[in-house]
Amino acid sequence: MTAPPQLSTEKADRVDPVDPSLSVIMSERRQLINLAYRLLGSLAEAEDAVQETYARWYAMSREQQDAIDSPGGWLTRVASRICLDVLGSARARRESYVGEWVPEPLPDRTEWMSGQPGDSTVDPADRVTLDESVDMAFLVVLEAMTPAERVAFILHDVFRYPFTEVAAMVGRTPAACRQLATSARRRIRAARAPAAPNILQAGIVRDFKAAWEAKDISALIGLLDPAATMTADGGGRAGAALRPVVGAKQIAHYIVEISRRMPGGLTLLERSVNGRPGLVAQHRGVTAAVAAFGLGGDRITHIWAVRNPEKLRPWSRGDHDAEPESDQ
Repeated sequence: MTAPPQLSTEKADRVDPVDPSLSVIMSERRQLINLAYRLLGSLAEAEDAVQETYARWYAMSREQQDAIDSPGGWLTRVASRICLDVLGSARARRESYVGEWVPEPLPDRTEWMSGQPGDSTVDPADRVTLDESVDMAFLVVLEAMTPAERVAFILHDVFRYPFTEVAAMVGRTPAACRQLATSARRRIRAARAPAAPNILQAGIVRDFKAAWEAKDISALIGLLDPAATMTADGGGRAGAALRPVVGAKQIAHYIVEISRRMPGGLTLLERSVNGRPGLVAQHRGVTAAVAAFGLGGDRITHIWAVRNPEKLRPWSRGDHDAEPESDQ
């Protein structure tokens, strides 16, 4: 695991002359968003968890707030506990989810929450730092963990909190948290193939895009591992296969058929998805899907395609004035 995400401190230097403590508290927002997204795999749920964290802070009296030695530590503990509760309830919700559930994809920071790269109106506190701990393949493995394993692993291995502090956040002993993190690491090692260099993945994704645009079934099959799996997430809000599509031939025919069913076809764009080369499919100017890829050697082994519009908010701010998408 690499060093923990480097989080922005640009807000920490802005001191509110009326209430200096407000700037200190709000400077923690980006850290909390980064943590909550990795714990939950959903930006919307992460934002809700952070909002609830701040609500609990401001529900305290000023005297209670002043008595807390480390407001940042307090906010992190509370956010972690909220996320742990959300993860527990999420399992039941996802059992009733229509089709497959895929973690919410995130764009590169230059395109964050905007259809216009480099939009300076975006609040830096609402950005998630992209590194290997938000790689889609990594997030998918996290989904298979128990809530306690996931929280202990992310807090310790990604954000570098000592087990004594993790224990306070999770409500377990330090020894128990150490065991949880060890178990999580075993899951990671068992499930993840070594990540291909971005330059290699970018070339393969570019070739895949060209073959998809040409509706070249043979070329698509050649780029896919024979046992490749495509998981699509429509959430009942957009057309998507309810079960994973398995096999290179089946995937190739499936995605070509998607293009054929779209009046006017799809526009495919090369974009960074969770820090890795991926594709965005637009229909009549509207973001219709975001695809993340997993590679094994020089073949695509996994495709995670998100079509649920609720999960495409960060990709859709530039979609104003476009015609609504048809699922026909």
